[in-house]
Amino acid sequence: MRVAAIVPAYNEEPRIASVLDVVRASPLVDEIIVVDDGSDDDTSEVARVHGAKVIRLGENTGKGGAVAKGLEATLGDVILFLDADLIGLTVEHVNALIEPVCHGEADMTIGIFGNGRAATDLAQALTPWLSGQRAIRRDALEGLELDIARFGVEAVLTRHARELDLKVVDVKLPGLTHVMKEEKMGTMRGMASRARMYWEVLKSVVDWD
Repeated sequence: MRVAAIVPAYNEEPRIASVLDVVRASPLVDEIIVVDDGSDDDTSEVARVHGAKVIRLGENTGKGGAVAKGLEATLGDVILFLDADLIGLTVEHVNALIEPVCHGEADMTIGIFGNGRAATDLAQALTPWLSGQRAIRRDALEGLELDIARFGVEAVLTRHARELDLKVVDVKLPGLTHVMKEEKMGTMRGMASRARMYWEVLKSVVDWD
């Protein structure tokens, strides 16, 4: 099975190289696509240097739009979704997400941080369905309109899996965390961005049963 990794990124120039280098080192990944979601830094250039196919969007569309563009650009049988700001990613993490799907043990895996740092561990313990680290069969995504989700893409994927009764397996990712918005943007801007993100997520889940 052909595995494609899709990494949506917005202004991740300082962080994305370490993520891509690990993904490239996995023998299970055949293709890496970085969707630069309207960055105004050198995210695209860094991604190209580190072996990714880059799709550069002219304006920021949100994570859902970026993921949708990445899906249009690949024929991969299994799609791996990873955030561009991960800290502590290893090849073992990447393989652990992919293998259950490739072996038919899961339709989708969801990666859960553990023993990374308290703030991100707690967030994922409370809302594991918001994790951006996933692998999923490509055919399970058919007909799903991710581009309208903006920042609620993980909630949409989780709801979709429930509606189709897909087999979902949680995968513990020890030692993994990510850079928080407050660290990237400063406290006030980061908190405002986080509030917008949660609003988008809320809009994506209000019609859940």
